[in-house]
Amino acid sequence: MLTWKAVVVAAVTAAAVLTWQAEASDPFAFFDWDVSYITASPLGVPQQVIGINKQFPGPIMNLTTNWNVVVNVLNSLDEPLLLTWDGIQQRKNCWQDGVLGTNCPIPSGWNWTYQFQVKDQVGSFFYFPSLNFQRAAGGFGGITVNNRAVISVPFGTPDGDFTVFIGDWYKKNHTDLRKMLDDGKDLGVPDGVLMNGRGPYQYNTSLVPSGIEYLTLNVEPGKTYRIRVHNVGISTSLNFRIQNHNLLMVETEGTYTMQQNYTNLDIHVGQSYSFLVTMDQNASSDYYIVASQRFHNGSGWDKVTGVGILKYSNSKGKASGPLPDGPDDIYDKTWSMNQARSIRTNVTTGAARPNPQGSFHYGQINVTQVYVLQNLPPVTINGKKRTTLNGISYVPPDTPLRLADLYDKSGVYSSDFPTRPIDGPPKMGSSIIDVTYKGFIEIIFQNNDTIVQTYHMDGYAFFVVGMDYGMWTENSRGTYNKWDGVSRCTIQVFPGAWTAILVSLDNVGIWNVRVENLDTWYLGQEVYVKVSDPSGYNVTEMVAPNNLLFCGLLKDKQKAQVPHGNASSSFSVRGNSKFVRFMVLLILLVC
Repeated sequence: MLTWKAVVVAAVTAAAVLTWQAEASDPFAFFDWDVSYITASPLGVPQQVIGINKQFPGPIMNLTTNWNVVVNVLNSLDEPLLLTWDGIQQRKNCWQDGVLGTNCPIPSGWNWTYQFQVKDQVGSFFYFPSLNFQRAAGGFGGITVNNRAVISVPFGTPDGDFTVFIGDWYKKNHTDLRKMLDDGKDLGVPDGVLMNGRGPYQYNTSLVPSGIEYLTLNVEPGKTYRIRVHNVGISTSLNFRIQNHNLLMVETEGTYTMQQNYTNLDIHVGQSYSFLVTMDQNASSDYYIVASQRFHNGSGWDKVTGVGILKYSNSKGKASGPLPDGPDDIYDKTWSMNQARSIRTNVTTGAARPNPQGSFHYGQINVTQVYVLQNLPPVTINGKKRTTLNGISYVPPDTPLRLADLYDKSGVYSSDFPTRPIDGPPKMGSSIIDVTYKGFIEIIFQNNDTIVQTYHMDGYAFFVVGMDYGMWTENSRGTYNKWDGVSRCTIQVFPGAWTAILVSLDNVGIWNVRVENLDTWYLGQEVYVKVSDPSGYNVTEMVAPNNLLFCGLLKDKQKAQVPHGNASSSFSVRGNSKFVRFMVLLILLVC
């Protein structure tokens, strides 16, 4: 039975949604999530993982371009929580980005409602918890943004759609892994690779114990399926392949690509791809789906392989024998870089809008600012192991940067992040990159570490224009692709190499640029980019939502909250009626 108190809480939350500046003509999708610890045994040993509504991985958000999204999150963990939406650009709305530069964490036992629009986007993305190494325990799930019916897609409608999460995995809890990093230790070799939260099929009795639940994709012969693959792991690049089947790449992180067949593809931490796979084999047996570690050779790394099964409905038996070969270039990464260079934008097709993806001639725009962001192997600062960009190890202030600006709190951060690596000793700091709205910035990621680093930028898709080994110089621009470089939000930088991107600064806000490798991110390898509009607040940026959480210097503004209780539901509703949306959310929150 509903209590009046529950009704009042729900009504207040629903009213907050109705005041949100969404496009009233676009549909709403509502999600109600309880984020909590559950017990799972993906590698045969019971351990604590993070589930959403008791699911691990979390649910898929199936959306369409321009839909408005409302996600009510109850934090049932024993520590603060934020969810970030990797690849969702949050147009004019960094308030919903779910990172410490823009949001106060959701305290344990509290709920908070995210409200955003997938404006002018299509493609394959994912969400995950952004704090305290929590992604190492799960809490991630997929975001599928479909085209509107009026926009053509550069391939036929698939017969089915699968989402596959791959990632390295440890049997230790995320809190134990976090403590290892705090104590200056390395995490060591992962215990395995998961596929959709499951361990490997027993392809080898000496490497894989019996009784482990594994991923199975059930398919029909002759049909074509879209398979969206996300590397949600901690730090390991993985090579993805399906035995005897070609992977026709069609999209990466919101951009339709030139359609090319791959027998296998390197997918680095935080990256997303989608392929069309046709079931054109004779089904003499099931087929292996493999995600195996890259660029490591040594004791224990042979177990860092995820194996699932592609099962035809007319299959004549179980998969057996050796796994299909991956690339044989442990000591030479040129093959992988050349593969990355081969991924190009399909410039003739539309995406979220009907105009061709190539209609934005990024190669003809004058660059207004240049930043070379260099990372090194971990260093020691004040007795602690840290990672750096340009010699600065980022320390998140207690007060989110965007809230500090909104309430005129000075001294929270500085705007003096260096355009090149500093000459002096490394240091801790909270300095950010300050740029101007409608500028055009060139960023060169220089990786002077010994492992692949994958960089992500919130709020934007950028153009990948070049990558090569060695140190970047001004002359390196002569190798740039100024026509059909792929537009995406996450890009790898090989060790001893550089990657250059161009970014059109058309989204006001404060946006996180981070390495997606969880260990190096946790130790300080990130920075924020502040995109300011001289016209002022509430001109090209949405106003702050009225359900803001407060912390740090603004903690006295925060009022106590009452959680709405555990629930698990999601659905969408089309229409313009504010009353309908109010009642739907009201029922959702109190049921």
